[in-house]
Amino acid sequence: MAERETEHRRIVVETPSAKREVEHTEAVRYPERSGVSGAALAAVVIGVIALAAVIILFVMNRQQQMTNDNVAAQPPQTTIVQQPAQQPPVVVQPAPATQPAPVIVNNPPAYGGPAGVSALDDGAVQAAVDKKLNNDPTLSTLGITATVLNGRVTLMGSVKTAALKNRVERTVRNVKGVKSVDNQISVG
Repeated sequence: MAERETEHRRIVVETPSAKREVEHTEAVRYPERSGVSGAALAAVVIGVIALAAVIILFVMNRQQQMTNDNVAAQPPQTTIVQQPAQQPPVVVQPAPATQPAPVIVNNPPAYGGPAGVSALDDGAVQAAVDKKLNNDPTLSTLGITATVLNGRVTLMGSVKTAALKNRVERTVRNVKGVKSVDNQISVG
């Protein structure tokens, strides 16, 4: 309930003809002081702001965690690097135990060897020998390996008959640029 306070005042009013006294009464009404104080209101506002900040941080953390889970669930990305085309690989089959292992030279230096044969000539001869062996249906299934160095062809592998061994050697000897053939093909 509101507080009431009455204020009484006497005022003397003088006029040129008379003097009179007037009583003035005024009732003043003050509202009740109820509700929340300023400090309590400030505490509530600060609490609401802090709660909002905690909720925002929680939501952001949850989103970050979901993003991390999605990234972890994806398979790792692989990078495929294509290499420029090179000469076909040289396949080396193991030599029989009684023979020494062949020496394989990839990309020999371009110098003049015996009778002026160069590394470029060996590459051409190697390609021609490989083509000749691969184009023959019988010889292509034998798995014979031929390496060329200074025009000299070394044959490695194994065949079932001596006739096949001789056929491979004859085929390679007929390739242009072949100076000699070292036939190390085993029969077995």
